[in-house]
Amino acid sequence: MNLHWMLVIVAGIIEILWATGLKHASNLITWLGIAVLIYISFVVLLKALEKVPVATAYAVFTGIGTAGTVLVETVIFGESFSWSKLLFIGLLLAGVIGLKLVTADPDKKEEAI
Repeated sequence: MNLHWMLVIVAGIIEILWATGLKHASNLITWLGIAVLIYISFVVLLKALEKVPVATAYAVFTGIGTAGTVLVETVIFGESFSWSKLLFIGLLLAGVIGLKLVTADPDKKEEAI
């Protein structure tokens, strides 16, 4: 896995933080923190898009954010658990992993040319 894919993953992890924070923000400081996290996540994602296809990177970014937010809310904040949630998170992650596997590595494309 190259640096740019790692940046997509980091951006997705930061998305989990700010998405979870949206529900739990209660004052100006927390809202400012969320705004900073949103900014950072998109700056990191934009850096990743220099070498990663936009559609695939955005799908991976939002998939990590969605699955991670559901898991954090369930494990840390006590949201209700259901097997159907787990099934759909698994399907989402399978799609994200599938997209990553079928997307050609841009560095290898450049070497072939």
